[in-house]
Amino acid sequence: MWVLFDSGARWSGTIYTLDVVRRDMERGRQTGERLDGRYFYVWDGLIVRDPGIGGMVEVVDDLVRSGDYTAVFRDVGPEDPDE
Repeated sequence: MWVLFDSGARWSGTIYTLDVVRRDMERGRQTGERLDGRYFYVWDGLIVRDPGIGGMVEVVDDLVRSGDYTAVFRDVGPEDPDE
């Protein structure tokens, strides 16, 4: 997902629910990947408890209000007008 500011700043992130993380780790347990599913990671990731876009938007809005989005998401710089 993207967090876009009027200033042109852009931040990207990936949102997972706890259930998706659990399923991914269980798959790793079965396939032997990621040390038999003992860990999960994503560079610009955010894990939320509840599914649904509305709840995810609330979380992202809270991160923006608090300024914590800079510790969670990846700064991808301003949009290039030639893109």
